[in-house]
Amino acid sequence: MVFLIFTTVLALGLGAFYIPVGEVIKLLIAKLSVAAEDSTMSLQADVLFVVRMPRVLLGILVGAALGVSGAAIQGIFRNPLAEPGLIGISAGASLFAVLIIAFETLLFVGLSEYLGYYLLVFGAFFGAGLTAFIVYQIARKEGRPQVTTMLLAGIAINGFAGALTGLMTYMATEQQLRSITFWMLGSLGGATWDNLAVVAPFVVIPLSILLFFGKQLNAFSLGEMQADLLGMRTDHVKLWVVVFSTMAVGASVAVSGVIGFVGLLVPHTVRLLGGADNRYVLAGSLLMGAFVLTLADVLSRTLVAPIELPIGVITALLGTPVFLYILIKEK
Repeated sequence: MVFLIFTTVLALGLGAFYIPVGEVIKLLIAKLSVAAEDSTMSLQADVLFVVRMPRVLLGILVGAALGVSGAAIQGIFRNPLAEPGLIGISAGASLFAVLIIAFETLLFVGLSEYLGYYLLVFGAFFGAGLTAFIVYQIARKEGRPQVTTMLLAGIAINGFAGALTGLMTYMATEQQLRSITFWMLGSLGGATWDNLAVVAPFVVIPLSILLFFGKQLNAFSLGEMQADLLGMRTDHVKLWVVVFSTMAVGASVAVSGVIGFVGLLVPHTVRLLGGADNRYVLAGSLLMGAFVLTLADVLSRTLVAPIELPIGVITALLGTPVFLYILIKEK
């Protein structure tokens, strides 16, 4: 929590327009106390509250969503390599987002005029939900979802959605290709108070519910049969974990693009630091996911300023060495 608060304050100040940490704290206190701002601080206040604040808050939401969803999905799959993208959430969101970018002027003219930017958001969210639903339905046997089948169905859907995405990328114009590439690598640059307000309920509500699944996921770690013998309705647990993870990650991908490694690496790190009890892993993944993505966003804005690097590149560069270290150490 301390690291998250420190990184958040740092993120509010750093960027192409630098605001000293002391001034960030003064402006935040002034805003909370509704005190009159000095006229010399008006530009700093505008940058802080109009540009930086929604971006940092969106990074915290998206990071928390990826971290908690990754921990929950690893729990029901009993697989440390599982992550939200494994069941098609990210692939489905990417497919529908690319579809809208590539064919907006041909297929979505009316909706584009009515929804504007939110057409891409709703399209990506719908794609995430649709692919997760298809995977879940394929995995059902005698009314109950089979974890192994869900895993394999997710791999198949990911491959199919990736192929269609690649085909539409190949057919896209140069301008569309730039938009698709930037979106596929992830960015928080489009954050505003409006899209933050749209996405927040779809992230906050599912995460608040997932945090209470710790005991059920602990029972899953013993095996699905043992969890059944303990009186747990495992099919219901799997359903709700998939539904709430899809809501949180689908909403996050819809506004920030595809950001890799957070949902995979964060739960691993939390388990190494605090043990395997999922009651604490879920809460720890929320805080660490928010911290990691906020830090990655700071680096994406400052490493080669004023150019902004895609945040997905930063998370991969940060995550790969750490993940390899864990693999080598833990075997």
